[in-house]
Amino acid sequence: MNVTSTIRQPIQLTADTFDDNEKPVLVDFWAEWCHPCRVMGHVLEEFVQDIGESATVAKLNVDEHPEIASRYGIQSIPTIIIFKNGEIVDRLVGAVPKHVLSERLAAVTRLT
Repeated sequence: MNVTSTIRQPIQLTADTFDDNEKPVLVDFWAEWCHPCRVMGHVLEEFVQDIGESATVAKLNVDEHPEIASRYGIQSIPTIIIFKNGEIVDRLVGAVPKHVLSERLAAVTRLT
């Protein structure tokens, strides 16, 4: 993911901005009509404040970008995929609490 965010909010990804990045990138695959996705949206807004510049948090609307959702095998939403150096290193399906995101991201940042 070649993306940066100066505002500490999840950024919106598109097909044009979905690219490789060196730091971990947590991508929330979501849809507007999905209630658990809206819950995760609030969790991610808080989470992005906690992690500082250690990772990028991004969102990708699966209805607007079905080709990317298909590429990553998204069958249920919300699905969160954590990428490191462009590779998938973790995947969570369903709404999860902020502490789970923190634990999973911490484990990824320890990977070499």
